Formats: sequence, structure tokens, C-alpha cells
Amino acid sequence: MYPFSAVVGLDDLRLALVVNAVSPAVGGVLVRGEKGTAKSTVVRALAALLPPVAVPAGCRFSCAPAAPDPSCPDLAAHGEAVERPARLVELPVGASEDRLVGSLDLERALTSGVSAYEPGLLAAAHRGVLYVDEVNLLHDHLVDLLLDAAALGRSYVEREGVSVQHASRFLLVGTMNPEEGELRPQLLDRFGLTVEVAATRDPVERAEVVRRRLAYEADPDGFAAQWAAADAALAADIATARARLPRVVLGDHALREVTTVCAAFDVDGLRADLVTAKAAVALAAWAGRDEVTTDDVRTAARLALPHRRRRTPFEAPGLDQQQLDDALDGVEPDDGPDDGPDGPPDDGPSGPSGPGGSPPPVADGGDGGDGGDDGGGDAPAEGTDGPAGAQEPRPASSRAQAGEGSAAPPGEAFTPVALRVPGVNRRAGAAGRRSRTTGDSGRLTGARTPEGRLQSLHLSATLRAAAPHQGARGRTGTALELRRGDLREAVREGREGNLVLFVVDASGSMAARQRMGAVKGAVLSLLTDAYQRRDKVALVTFRGAGAELALPPTSSVEAAVARLALLPTGGRTPLSAGLLRAAEVLRVEAVRDRARRALVVVVTDGRHTSGPAPAPAAAHLARSGAACVVVDCESGPVRLGLAGELGRQLGGVALRVEELSADALTAVARAA
Repeated sequence: MYPFSAVVGLDDLRLALVVNAVSPAVGGVLVRGEKGTAKSTVVRALAALLPPVAVPAGCRFSCAPAAPDPSCPDLAAHGEAVERPARLVELPVGASEDRLVGSLDLERALTSGVSAYEPGLLAAAHRGVLYVDEVNLLHDHLVDLLLDAAALGRSYVEREGVSVQHASRFLLVGTMNPEEGELRPQLLDRFGLTVEVAATRDPVERAEVVRRRLAYEADPDGFAAQWAAADAALAADIATARARLPRVVLGDHALREVTTVCAAFDVDGLRADLVTAKAAVALAAWAGRDEVTTDDVRTAARLALPHRRRRTPFEAPGLDQQQLDDALDGVEPDDGPDDGPDGPPDDGPSGPSGPGGSPPPVADGGDGGDGGDDGGGDAPAEGTDGPAGAQEPRPASSRAQAGEGSAAPPGEAFTPVALRVPGVNRRAGAAGRRSRTTGDSGRLTGARTPEGRLQSLHLSATLRAAAPHQGARGRTGTALELRRGDLREAVREGREGNLVLFVVDASGSMAARQRMGAVKGAVLSLLTDAYQRRDKVALVTFRGAGAELALPPTSSVEAAVARLALLPTGGRTPLSAGLLRAAEVLRVEAVRDRARRALVVVVTDGRHTSGPAPAPAAAHLARSGAACVVVDCESGPVRLGLAGELGRQLGGVALRVEELSADALTAVARAA
């Protein structure tokens, strides 16, 4: 394992991890950043710094010997206390629900007839670290289980005849690349601190990163031995800070600073105040002080608030440093000494000094990737899947015929109606929240005889199928006599995420700023809905002489929002070109992701003033099998109904822009 002390740069990340090592009550760290920035390397190196934990011998749930969990399933087997290293438990993105919470021990149940519980990762992570790499790609049903455990500090298992509960308090650490999509707000708020990381652009520092990484790969044991003393010293400093933590005083003035800052940034709830206060106390303990200062509050707020001040799903996390300083300056001092401008000096971006007033060992060290974060800090490749703010190139023919029409700002967003792909996907679609699918997660609806390899055992159905034949098979003792034909597979029905392909008319007939603003507001509302339902999105626009793929299919809905905001209008209306381009996108994506069904949203008034008539292109798109919805943008006293006709040609439905609002449809239903 790469030594923590050997990491170069990444000061905020190392400080946030050390703060959580000093005070696990802070609540963990979310690490956001581009690929190849050693996020996974630094987090995995944290385990070597954590103080050992004492557990009763024979306890699989890591109870505290002085105060064991009364509901611990292994309570009767507790022996003498033993010390072991703190665990860093990794939760894979593709883990099953059984692996996370635990389940019935099938081997003992089927061979001995004993109902026994096999603990999962939540049990293993108790009093340790639960690490989720690419946490933003975690399936929703696993996110729900994590939220329950993080909120309650306990894991409840009620399944397959097993009824178990046990303590599950862990330090939650996650890494993610924002280009691949954002986190649900509920899970985002469960992380105490957040850090944005990026590869350094200093050639000297990059050279040192490469030098240390190559040395580590050439001789991992020898490299680790070179940094063992630095890591040991850092671990000792963390233990000292933990011992000091109960003596640190959070004075009234510092507490007012915490609450003033949280109020100034208009964060939801009070968790931000609690996390900021706990982080400030931990920072003071780490710096060797017995009282929280203004600089501790400033650093704690810088780490605890950025991900909590987002007002919309697409607003990038961040913190205005000037606003933070103004909020702190506005707190009236106490009658006693003030830790304002004349207080302790700012220690810079690396955070406060370590114990004894010297810079902490985390300020030294080297970067480096590992198998999970390879690349050593390269910037994201240019192209359509790059930064969300990048502007896509446009064909020269489009610029020549349509001109560089100005981009209208989006209109007011709203809660859209639920658009779903009809039917049930029998091919276990991608996890999400839009359309119905069968798979290994969701609501249990029945059992079936497996076709091919068994995917998910339905235990009770298997036992019922085997029970009538036990006498004929000569069963003796408690063990069941099973045959291949007895096995039954669980049938679960849940929700899947779809590919939502937006086909947007950006021609001159849509160019009126007020009209295009309303259209952009509607598409933005649908994009917000796609974000919440965990869909992939793509964007095709057509105007002038042809159509272009403004955004290839991606999980980064933020990129689609950026493209939409910059979308200019003008020129003729090549409706057929837009429909044919959409069909081509679906054909290519079907090869890449066969299990993901598509929902095509065509935003147009139905007119075509360039190219052939749209009927053949509409028939071609309909043959792709995708569900289609036409958003009718036609306005004015005289309406031709062309969008409605297009909807019929596509085999879908047509909705007017105003009919997309769930509130509007609710009002119509109530009136009726």
C-alpha cells in the first residue's frame, strides 16, 4: 500500500482525512475530482494511520468490549478483548444487497437445516472506514441501505427468515468523478466534509509525483520502509490529537461564528452546523490547542459547506471565500480575547499546524495512482464528454446558413409529468427510477425455474419444490436432499434508468427569444427529472441544413444542461435530418448497451422547411422500438397540429409544452 506520508500535494484532501481520523464523529469525506489524481491511493493509505481497536474475541460485529451491543448476534460468544488494526472495508459499485447487509448462511441452511446469519460489509465496517470508489455510480437500492445505516447507526436485516439487527457506525469515505454524474442530495449530505482535487500543473511537482510512483512500483516494500517512520509519527500525532479532543472547548464566540457562517450560506437543516462545529474542534485538537479559534472555524467551513449550499442538482459545489470572510467578520466579539484579525495567523491552504506547532507530516509527500485511479493527473480529454462547460463545435454549413443566433436564457423550470417507457424490460435494465424492469433488485414478485445459470436463489420456493421428494430420495438426518430441478430463481421487479434522447428544433421558427426560453425551461425540467431518475441523456439539435449530435449519450446530465444553455437558434428547419440523426444515435447506443431502453423526446412545432418530408424519417425512427414523446411548441392563434401528426407517425404521444407540468395536469384533473 502506498504510504500516506509519501503523497505530494493534495493538502485539503489529506487534511480532511486526518480530521476524520482524529474525530470520526465529523462524518467522513467525499472526494470529487478528475481521473488519475490519486483519490483512491490517498484514501486507502488512511487505514495505516488509524489507531487499533479493541474487540471481543469471537465477535464478528466489532463490538466495544466495555459497552457491547445488546442486540449483537454474537453476544453469547464474546471472549476476552483483543486488539486489531482498524478496518478499511471497500464497497464495490456492483455489490449485491446480500453482500452489503448480510443474509442467510445458505451452506448451513441447506446442509444442516440451521438458520444462521452471515454478516455483510456493514457489519465489517463497524468502528472502521467504509470506502466506496465511484460512489456516484452506486445502485440506488444500495444507496438507500447506506442512508439507513448512516442515519441510524444500525443495520436491520429482515429477509429469507432472518431477523437481525446490529450496530453499524462507520466513517464513510467516497470518491467520484463529477463528469460521470452527481450524487443524490440525501447521500451527499451524509458526507461530513468534501474536497475537490485536481492534478497539479507545476512541472516540478508532477515530476516528483512520477519519481515516487516509479520508485514504489519498482520496490513496494522498500519504498514503504523509507516512509514507515513518517507514517508512524503521523499515526502517533493522530492518537495524541484524539486524546486531546475531549478537552477542546468550543466557546460561545466560536459557536456563533459557526452558526453565522452556516446561516449566511443558506444551507438546509442543522447538520452543517453540527459538522462544522465538530470539524473545528478536531482541527484545534490536531493543532495542539485547547480552544477553537476563528481560523479553525474558517477551515472547517471551507471543508464542510461547499456540497451543502447547492440549490439545484446542476449547481456546482463551491464556497465564496469573500462571503465566508464577511460572515466571520460580522460576528461581534465577546468581552474577552477575540480570535479575529489579531488572533492566530492563517496557516494557509494546508490547514493548521500539527501537534507541537510544527507543520504536520501530511504536508510532505507524493502523489501517485493505483489500480483504481490510474493516469497520474492527466487533464480530462477534450471532446463531448469533457467539462460540462465546454462548447460543442458546430458544422460550417450550419453556421453559414443559420448564422450565430444568440442563445436565449432558459425559462422557469417546473416539475414535469412522469414519462416512462411502456412495458417491463425483461433483460434486467440499468438501475434507475424511471421504467419497470426485472433484475436482481427491487420488489420480490415471484419465482421461476432458472434458464441457464442461476442468478438469484429464491430460497423458500426452492425448499418448497424439494420438500415433497425427501422421502423418495431417502433423506436421513436434518440435511436436505436437493436436485438441480429443485432450484428456483427469484423474480424481482424494480425500476430502470433509460437513455433519454432529446431532439431539439433550434431553427428560425423557434427563434423568438420568449418562445425558445420556454422550450429551454421545459427541457431543463425534463433534464432535472432525468438526473433524479438516474438516466443517461443525449442531445441532438437540428437547424439550417442538417442535424448534429450536440452531446453523445452520457451519465453527466450537467453536460447536457451546459449545452442547452449555450444553444443558439436560427435558420431553416430540417426536421427529417433531426429524426434520422436520432435513429442513428439509438442504433449505435443499442450495440453498446443492449439492456438500456430509450425514450426519445422530440421538441418541435412540427414544421419542416428544409430537406424531405418527415414521414419516412419518422417511420424509420419508430422502427427502432424506442418510446417517443413529441413536445408541441406551436404557438399563435392558428395552429396546424403538425406536432400531433408527428407523434402519431412516431407511434408515440404529443404533449403541449404547458401539459408537461405535473401541477398543470393536476389542476385539470381536479377541475374535471
